[in-house]
Amino acid sequence: MAKKTSNYIGEFEELVLLAILSQGDNAYGVTILEALEEATNRSITIGSLYTTLSRLDEKGLVESWIGEPTAERGGRAKRHYRVRGSAQALLKEVQSARLRLMNADVIGGLA
Repeated sequence: MAKKTSNYIGEFEELVLLAILSQGDNAYGVTILEALEEATNRSITIGSLYTTLSRLDEKGLVESWIGEPTAERGGRAKRHYRVRGSAQALLKEVQSARLRLMNADVIGGLA
């Protein structure tokens, strides 16, 4: 069954998509988690990340694949993630909406 692309994402979903994009071809659980924690200065559980990655996959916004097993991981393989084009377009829409809503007078000079 084809996955349905959603036109709505929550804040954490947006951050996860941006973290995946920031990691390029090296986007897997741990690198995504580290990017999120560094960018947000928040402690994030791996479970909440994987739940969100699963939800993004169900929405058709990310794709994943299993890489080759590596010796440093005891022969285990990593699941890599990539943001789909539809998610990139959605991120651009969200960014545009934010910019339209941002008004220095309304939000106390934040720009």
